[in-house]
Amino acid sequence: MREMEFKMEREGLLKEGDTVTIVEGVLPSNYYYTIHPSLAMSGNYPFNERLLAREGKVEAIEQNERGFYVKVIFEEE
Repeated sequence: MREMEFKMEREGLLKEGDTVTIVEGVLPSNYYYTIHPSLAMSGNYPFNERLLAREGKVEAIEQNERGFYVKVIFEEE
């Protein structure tokens, strides 16, 4: 099991318990992930931390002074 955090710009786009699909993006030395269709975006992850799963479940949504953060759980083998 793996937990990742995504930044969501607006409230109400996702809710706890939602199943989400992830799209992988590639940079020269990192991967980044977007909750499809462009609902939230992860930070950058080095190649050795690549996410293998493409579906996850929203565990929590937290708000702080910087915005909304979505925690997603993935089942990886």
